[in-house]
Amino acid sequence: MAGGDHELKLLGSTNPSPFVTRVELALALKGLSYDLVAIDLNNKSDLLLASNPVHHKVPVLIHDGKPISESRIILEYLDDAFPSTYPLLPSDPHHRAVARFWAAYIDDKYVASWGSVYVGKMEEERAERMRQMVAAVEALEGLLKEGKKPFFSGEIVRLVDVTLGALIPRTKANEVLSGTIVIDDVRTPQLAAWVERFCELDVARKVLPSVDEVVEYIKMRLAQRATAADASKK
Repeated sequence: MAGGDHELKLLGSTNPSPFVTRVELALALKGLSYDLVAIDLNNKSDLLLASNPVHHKVPVLIHDGKPISESRIILEYLDDAFPSTYPLLPSDPHHRAVARFWAAYIDDKYVASWGSVYVGKMEEERAERMRQMVAAVEALEGLLKEGKKPFFSGEIVRLVDVTLGALIPRTKANEVLSGTIVIDDVRTPQLAAWVERFCELDVARKVLPSVDEVVEYIKMRLAQRATAADASKK
């Protein structure tokens, strides 16, 4: 794999993280070699605390000793730092801006609805979050339909595809746990076909965690939260 004289280290997690997966997908697409350091987020290392002193979260990419935090920022940084490798952003300024908009939309509208779907205290709150999730999916369906291309930015996988593609295992795990299918062949046929295409990519087969692994992790986290909530009532 490429990498030249650059040292790349990725601080990830001992548990499946779609945000770490984003960076792994981008690094694989760009053919960049790196060292993956799995961090136990229940016992955060000094390296993580020093590398991301504000949020203490993963992923963090350390490039030649300099840390970069937040998955979407890391993806754009990789394009800037390694411009001769696989481009995640198109060259046209307008197309780049549009890609950034939709990448942010995925996190702000789709990912943001996850938590309360499962741990919201009120049924009405969970139902509203589910409606928001479905609305975000339908907007992405419309984007694919408008573009009439196999991927969001055209014929090849780019920023928006990587941003959303890393979420596929979590999306499928959410569907298993909630019993509600948010991406299906009837309501969102373009997006369902995109999911299949993305999962057939070599980089996706290599990097994406299994749905079963993600389901078990979410169950564990929900159980931990339930235990903590019970303890706080005593």
